[in-house]
Amino acid sequence: MNEATLSTAGPDEVLMLFGPRDQHVRKLRRLFGVDITHRDGRIRIAGDESKVGAAMRALEKLRVIGRKKTGLSIGDVETAASEEGAVIENGVPARPSSEAINIQHAGRKITPRTPGQAKYVEAIRRHDLTFATGPAGCGKTYLAVATAVEAYKAGEVRKIVLVRPAVEAGESLGFLPGDLRAKLNPYLRPLMDALGEMVDFDQARGLMEQDVIEIVPLAYMRGRTLNDAFIILDEAQNTTVAQMKMFLTRMGEHSKMVVSGDATQLDLPRGVRSGLHDALYRLSHIKGIGVIRLGSHDIVRHRLVQAIVEAYELSEKRDEQRDGQRGGQRGEQRSDSRDAVEKRSDDETNGNPDSDVDAPPSTASDESS
Repeated sequence: MNEATLSTAGPDEVLMLFGPRDQHVRKLRRLFGVDITHRDGRIRIAGDESKVGAAMRALEKLRVIGRKKTGLSIGDVETAASEEGAVIENGVPARPSSEAINIQHAGRKITPRTPGQAKYVEAIRRHDLTFATGPAGCGKTYLAVATAVEAYKAGEVRKIVLVRPAVEAGESLGFLPGDLRAKLNPYLRPLMDALGEMVDFDQARGLMEQDVIEIVPLAYMRGRTLNDAFIILDEAQNTTVAQMKMFLTRMGEHSKMVVSGDATQLDLPRGVRSGLHDALYRLSHIKGIGVIRLGSHDIVRHRLVQAIVEAYELSEKRDEQRDGQRGGQRGEQRSDSRDAVEKRSDDETNGNPDSDVDAPPSTASDESS
């Protein structure tokens, strides 16, 4: 561990270098992987020797620029950092996908366990908006919450917002006991369970009381703008198109969003288009948006879960093939019937004696004549 210090001209210069709500210094910490603090008019940088030197040179450049411009922008910070070797991609530095998430809870580290999960974590770190689809048990919610807690602890965001649509699967909310909060609790419980594995219960409760962590139903997001926040939408397949548009447009400055869902567990009424499907169709080509598709090989729950998911997928494929074959047979039958009708019509018109069409019965007047 190496350290270096940078003297400043006073509190105003420190505020300029650190930026509003420490945005500039948070960016530098992220880009160089160093610790930057301030005390008694000096900025202290600690970390690996090469990274400390690069961060020091970037700060010195920013001090010169700030004195000339009487201010700094986040673009100035990224430019100075890139000149010192920091890698910028979509405004966020790339990290190796195999790197563990920087959270330690109950003596263990959280690490992606499959290549697909590693790509998922890397996509979240690189993009401001990431979509993830995949079957149950592949870590969509768990890893998103873990990266959110990591970003909060690193000072990259000031708030974590966990969102879920309150869509019932066969039961109405009105039949559940209790007030509105008690009715919504079962739908938000999976997010609370994931959070409980990253943060101690007392700490999580304190952060929720301070509104640093919010766990809310999707309907409560309307009209909000969330700055400096990490926002996660879980079970996104159960949003409508209008709800998805509403949610995505809540993103404010310096915020990050993760949208995850399982296309095979759709609880919307028949005929209602999924907002997740629609968003993937409309938005996946936009630069700066990450799209990750996880599969049954990424499932990390009980070993039987993977077998169960694969069995359902195989059965669904067989049903689709059988329905397709039946549809083809019905189409052939309709075509044969149509051809027969057309042939009869032609025979009647041309007076074909070999026609199978029965001649009209003779009448008494016909015989007498």
